[in-house]
Amino acid sequence: MLFDARTREHLRDAGLTRDDLRRIEDAVAADARETADAVESFFDAHDVVYSDMDLTHAKHDRPEHDVDYCDLFTHSQDIRGFLRFETWGAYVEGARVLRSAEDADRASGRASDTRAARREAEDGNDADATDAPPVLVELSLGATVHDRVRFAASREAL
Repeated sequence: MLFDARTREHLRDAGLTRDDLRRIEDAVAADARETADAVESFFDAHDVVYSDMDLTHAKHDRPEHDVDYCDLFTHSQDIRGFLRFETWGAYVEGARVLRSAEDADRASGRASDTRAARREAEDGNDADATDAPPVLVELSLGATVHDRVRFAASREAL
């Protein structure tokens, strides 16, 4: 449940119905699942990623990590799970996509008309028009790290 009892009561007093609240909660949960899937696909697509993690004795300010797996699950709006590298891992306590390939293309001037692509996707003509793969993600890592860390497929993308 996304909203606590007090918040739900105030939202109902403001005119939202129970069905409205349920639809909002379902939409937020679906969005969290999509984000978790996108972040998992980012790590699945790369054997090696780079981060902005501050590692003591690191040879580079953007350390390299050999990816073993990323396993995420959702509960309402929360994204949690575990990220495992070759020699270590950390609990994930939050995740988000910071930049997709579409964003990178747009920044470099190679993007097509993304508004038209979005309209086509909404009309059902091209469901994958806005499903560009992530190129930069950020995770809140738990025990052993306790920090928000950005990951990319290249040091330059950070």
